Amino acid sequence: MMKLKVYTDRMSQPSRAIIIFCKMNRIDFEEVRIDLAKAQQRSPEFQEINPMRQVPAIVDGRFKLFESHAILRYLVCTFPGVPDNWYPADVSNRARIEAILDWHHSNLRRGSASLVFNSVLAPKFGLPLNLEAAKEAEKILDSSISKIEGIWLKGNSKFLLGNFQPSIADLSLVCEIMQLELLDKKDRERILNPHKKILQWIENVKVATNPHFEEVHAVLYKVRAKLHSNPSSISGESIKSGPKVKLSPKL
Repeated sequence: MMKLKVYTDRMSQPSRAIIIFCKMNRIDFEEVRIDLAKAQQRSPEFQEINPMRQVPAIVDGRFKLFESHAILRYLVCTFPGVPDNWYPADVSNRARIEAILDWHHSNLRRGSASLVFNSVLAPKFGLPLNLEAAKEAEKILDSSISKIEGIWLKGNSKFLLGNFQPSIADLSLVCEIMQLELLDKKDRERILNPHKKILQWIENVKVATNPHFEEVHAVLYKVRAKLHSNPSSISGESIKSGPKVKLSPKL
């Protein structure tokens, strides 16, 4: 039987979620690195796997699949031994997780990814920084974080929906928020520090998924260090030729 192949770039938030999930649940897989900075996702070979030219994607035997949430659902349902907390068998509980996942892409991801890309990462892809777009993205991000805190982390909830163990929604959303590590520390703290429940939730997910969480995010921390110490030196999986830009306090 062919081993599951997972096509990722660890600088990609959803890629990290897939890798952590596989490691947590002892799913035997081969990680195939796709360097987005080198546009490897545009190769004809990868387009055969994902015509959308995005990561993550998987190949399981002759079956190919892309879109991270779909992949997480597939892994839960296909590989034996995955604990029920990740994606409950109960239809009502599963539907609540689905609602969060559906909300994620057009809200939290839209804000977080756009903010980081337009204020930090754009030069890596040959594009100029766009602080106006970053400013608008932060508004979406702030609104999204407030909604998570007010709707799904009520009371003393350790994880989303009042659960005592993480679900695929917890993992997906926290990996998204972790991309803010690439921002200047003052900007990151300005955004997150007012939200104590969010900070505790992030820590809860880290603890529940370590050591895999920190190992998979190591590349992000490495890029952060290079980005804010010597921007011109960043290459490979790190950021290339991206000048360090400090965001406006009002951004």
